[in-house]
Amino acid sequence: MPSWTLITGASEGMGVEFARLAANEGRNVILTARSVDKLEAVAKELRARPVEVIVIPADLSDLKETERMWTEASDGRDIDVLVNNAGLGYNGAFDDDAGWAREMASINVNLIALTRLMKLAIPHMKALPKARILNVASVAGFTPGPNMAVYHATKAYVLSLSEAVAEELRGTNVTVTALCPGATATNFFEDADMEGVRLLKMAKPMKAFDVAELGWLQARVGQRVVVPGFMNKVFAFLPRISPRAVTTRVAAQIMGKH
Repeated sequence: MPSWTLITGASEGMGVEFARLAANEGRNVILTARSVDKLEAVAKELRARPVEVIVIPADLSDLKETERMWTEASDGRDIDVLVNNAGLGYNGAFDDDAGWAREMASINVNLIALTRLMKLAIPHMKALPKARILNVASVAGFTPGPNMAVYHATKAYVLSLSEAVAEELRGTNVTVTALCPGATATNFFEDADMEGVRLLKMAKPMKAFDVAELGWLQARVGQRVVVPGFMNKVFAFLPRISPRAVTTRVAAQIMGKH
């Protein structure tokens, strides 16, 4: 039975780049996201290659939709690569209830859907010769993030979960990699209401392809944590040597608007 790559958040940004990387290797691809039109446009591009492409629209903020998507995706298919790329965020004060709907959706997508898909995928993958899970976390996961408190917390969860499960699976045929990018040129910032955030004025965002390619290649060799870019590595390392209150205060300045 041919092997398949399942990519969430596959309608734009890094999700599209992951899909291209998989298809360029001759891998069959399953694309999922909310937008049917965008998914079909990506699928049309990928089908120019000698691969099969399946589109399964799903809203991963709904657990039932997440489970339905996995059931449909894995029906008669061996999924040996899972890319948990879907993610949401919101920039704003925690006590501003106007952002609650977006924050709740972020928790459902970034935490619950990702966790459930890992739970479903790992038993499935253990029956295959070799498999890997690539979770898109963030450099935000290394420090608390005032003004994006929920988003940073969700990415800290993804990073911690990925490392813990990777250790549980050590010596098996399944690896888990956490990709922790910093600012990346995607639609995430607009969707998260981040226009004017100081972070975007401090450094030029990395290209989505560069980030996705590094994560893809490092996942192939079983690397547990991948941080693209020198400044992102610095940002990820500083909390280890600086007082937590200091790093949190710095993060508040970086994630604030002016």
